[in-house]
Amino acid sequence: MQRAMELADLAEQAGEVPVGALLVKDDRIVAEGWNRPIATHDPTAHAEMLVLRSAGPLLGNYRLIDTTLYVTLEPCAMCMTAIVHARVKRLVFGAFDPKRGAVCSALSLAEAAFMNHRVEWHGGLREEACAAQLKRFFHRKRSGAD
Repeated sequence: MQRAMELADLAEQAGEVPVGALLVKDDRIVAEGWNRPIATHDPTAHAEMLVLRSAGPLLGNYRLIDTTLYVTLEPCAMCMTAIVHARVKRLVFGAFDPKRGAVCSALSLAEAAFMNHRVEWHGGLREEACAAQLKRFFHRKRSGAD
């Protein structure tokens, strides 16, 4: 999760919401990324989506079997659906997102009967640090410091 937080710092330095993600297979990092919707003019350029897009060609498969995705914030509905379709085995996230989180907070897509794959998940890894990173960013935005 430390590396995901470093990636989130890169997002923040670029003026993006600080979310970082990385995908691991066989104990090695396959792909990593951070939020980039503003820079790319792409509303789907969330950290998780960029990682999934990068990993497929690197692994030679659109199904990311036996992988673990680490992300600093609980994924939204778009990202969680993509994670399921990619057949990611395990998801580990830092901060819970009570307003938009789609793993277990606002929605429970990890347990949704209509999903064709079950992603193992664990939330709250370095939760306080991940949440603090986001809170600092939004506090600076609201106070006009940026």
